[in-house]
Amino acid sequence: MPFLERAGQPRLYYEFDDFTDPWKRAPHIMLQHGYARSSKFWRAWVPYLSRFYRVIRLDLRGLGRSGKDFDLESGINLAAYLQDFNDLLDHLGVESAHYCGESSAGTLGMAFAAECPRRVRTLSVISSPVAMTEEDKKSSLAGHPDRVTALRKMGSRGWLEASNAGRRFPADADPALLAWTLDEMGKSDVEVLIAMFRFVSTVDAAPYLPRIAAPVLGIYPAAGVITKDEHTDLLREKVRDLRMVRVPLRAHSLQIVAPATCALEVLYFISQHDGIVCRE
Repeated sequence: MPFLERAGQPRLYYEFDDFTDPWKRAPHIMLQHGYARSSKFWRAWVPYLSRFYRVIRLDLRGLGRSGKDFDLESGINLAAYLQDFNDLLDHLGVESAHYCGESSAGTLGMAFAAECPRRVRTLSVISSPVAMTEEDKKSSLAGHPDRVTALRKMGSRGWLEASNAGRRFPADADPALLAWTLDEMGKSDVEVLIAMFRFVSTVDAAPYLPRIAAPVLGIYPAAGVITKDEHTDLLREKVRDLRMVRVPLRAHSLQIVAPATCALEVLYFISQHDGIVCRE
């Protein structure tokens, strides 16, 4: 299985999907999952993208099949995540890639594009907060005083089941989809989720936005429960080269419930940047 091994750093698992013509030098796109998820959550996107792009899917440190052998107090922070992104691209011999992140991974992408501009050809963010709101920090506590307590008392699966209800998925979502998603997210280590929450709850990407030189695509629900207009308004105000798409849903997890819609929007956005014709 594909792993990135580094001395003194957690082992990182990644997927590499490539169905491009072998005689062409196809560009790369990096699909990055958010909180409590893994590279598996991009599976439905791969057929749409991998005919024209080499697709990189990384499991964030501590999640999926990536290692948890690091200090959670000091090992989950912006510098660590950006090092992971850069190390993986170095490992694969990729100078620059299109970056697409969903939810909190899109927030990381805003910082990545600003801090490492030579690495990011374009930036696509899906339902990504610029900063976590106080409302979201206190969501799904089920009577507990804070998210840390709720996670430890309820466990990953219990907390995620409460958090997903009415927020991440539409009311008429396929029950099999909900069950699969909960099973996969419920595998997340509680202490990793706590450390990630402590980090993402303090991140404010607003100062990075004016520094993003790459073209940016934002895909957001039309009436988001988690990412409301305050986030899209900030992007419109501060990002110099922005295309905004609003999907007529309230669900936060657009990349899961509307994969074809989102993947094709990203494909046509990045292919215009590269001058690639994506219809055959």
